[in-house]
Amino acid sequence: MPAEQRRAQRRAALLEAGLEVLGRHGWATATVRGVCKQAGLNDRYFYENFADLDALLLAVVDDQAAQGTAVILTAAEAAPHRLRARARAVVEAIVDFLSADPRRGRILAQEFSAHPLLQQRRRRIIRTLASVFTAQTRELLDEVPLSPADLHLTALTVTASLTVTAGLWDLLADWFRGDLDTGRDHLVDYVVAFLLTTTELAPALQHRLR
Repeated sequence: MPAEQRRAQRRAALLEAGLEVLGRHGWATATVRGVCKQAGLNDRYFYENFADLDALLLAVVDDQAAQGTAVILTAAEAAPHRLRARARAVVEAIVDFLSADPRRGRILAQEFSAHPLLQQRRRRIIRTLASVFTAQTRELLDEVPLSPADLHLTALTVTASLTVTAGLWDLLADWFRGDLDTGRDHLVDYVVAFLLTTTELAPALQHRLR
């Protein structure tokens, strides 16, 4: 096996080990030796890939965020070009992605609020999601007869309900923490209804801006 491929495998093993520690036990318990033991590697290979534990922590979160973003985009692309259908497809994809691996739900519910580096990373992830949702909103509002400037403002306003207040992030975190007594389907219904309510701004604007 080529050296580059072996190194990639070692990095993947360390990421998986980091996810296991972060998602099962919490990062406060993490040590380089413990991560390496989980990965079946010695310390030398850890430092071959990461400067320290913080670098691994961010790499694990970035990897999961990238996977989640890809799931969102795939769901959006496969959904019909209708607001309700696409909103439901995306919300279901997010909830199911987080639910598919209990470690992801625990990280969202507990670890982001427990570590200063993850609090910073949360803001970066939200900005990335903001760009995705803004693009989706613009595409789905393309039949609304607003000027390009007002359409852009509408898309940003719709997105702000998710990103500036981070309300839906906190809602999902509460749900995975067990603080909300509601099932998966009702949660999805609520989030979809909330998103659809915010998009009703566009026709109202069209009427009032005449």
